[in-house]
Amino acid sequence: MAETKQKPTACLVLADGTIFYGKGFGATGTKVAELCFNTAMTGYQEIMTDPSYAGQVVTFTFPHIGNVGATPEDDETADPVAEGLVVKWDPTEPSNWRAAGPLTNWLARRGRVGIGGVDTRRLTRAIRQQGAPHVALAHYPEGNFDLETLLKAAREFSGLVGLDLAKEVTCAQSYRWDETRWSWPEGYGRQVAPRHKVVAVDYGAKRNILRCLASAGCDVTVLPATATADDVLALSPDGVFLSNGPGDPAATGAYAVPMIKDVLDKSDIPVFGICLGHQMLALALGANTVKMNHGHHGANHPVKDLETGKVEITSMNHGFTVDSQTLPSGVMETHVSLFDGSNCGIRMTERPVFSVQYHPEASPGPQDSYYLFERFAEAMSERQT
Repeated sequence: MAETKQKPTACLVLADGTIFYGKGFGATGTKVAELCFNTAMTGYQEIMTDPSYAGQVVTFTFPHIGNVGATPEDDETADPVAEGLVVKWDPTEPSNWRAAGPLTNWLARRGRVGIGGVDTRRLTRAIRQQGAPHVALAHYPEGNFDLETLLKAAREFSGLVGLDLAKEVTCAQSYRWDETRWSWPEGYGRQVAPRHKVVAVDYGAKRNILRCLASAGCDVTVLPATATADDVLALSPDGVFLSNGPGDPAATGAYAVPMIKDVLDKSDIPVFGICLGHQMLALALGANTVKMNHGHHGANHPVKDLETGKVEITSMNHGFTVDSQTLPSGVMETHVSLFDGSNCGIRMTERPVFSVQYHPEASPGPQDSYYLFERFAEAMSERQT
């Protein structure tokens, strides 16, 4: 007897009319977003909870997604931020001693949609060639899809250009952070003897960034994205950290740039930025940012430190980049991508103010880039002496 072909329970509709069918998992419903791809072989839970992915559906190029399940320890924020995910193979039952449950259940509880059985290589090629498309991702167990409505939703999606998403993912009020990095067999620790007082401005901060700051000897106070320079300086910090986050840096810069300029004008404290924080600092110093064709998303991106010649293996997640040709006098480019030569770091030549486009806290190297947190701590120590 011939096998009956299983009816698709999910579909991905691109704004150009291309449709991918597959098997849905996680929550049911429809998500409309920008589509990107991520080349990391591990860390799917951290990726889904990274606030920088707000407004995006993630295509994973690695086929084994879901195989280690999900655990609360790996959440980078309280809930997933990415709207959904696209995978080659349907997630299997987890096989890992740390798993608290399957990825499919974790997604369903948090209202995130998944689709499996998709030709992710073909989809990735399309993204590279055409740029990050707008899509509608739908999961309905009965397999009935209103394709015209889905296509209309994808085409009417506003996109990320001009969109300020930091306000949607930032904390509602300030809080203290003292948890340090995970280590075997203790798990996460606590900072009990901090040497530096740091204010972290939350544009969508990942928890592991805060852990790295604490591990580097920092007593961290996190402030919302809309904090003013007076809010920051009222805490008498030894240093200011500018976090990662989603959306168009120019839109977030409407309120973030004046704050950063004021901090630089009113104090001489060290400043360190990552990802969106890097872009915010660049804008405050007079440079411009531009939208990339398909961005950089993965845990295997080679970045060259132009000052030392060292090549770091880095984790990246950004769809915008700093235009290095617009860096003003007194600001130098420190790091570049070896994939495409795009800017990956800057610093002021006369002050301890620096930032990078990549994510040192993600530890893909694994410790290639942790020196940045130590550099920040050393700059604060030098100012205190």
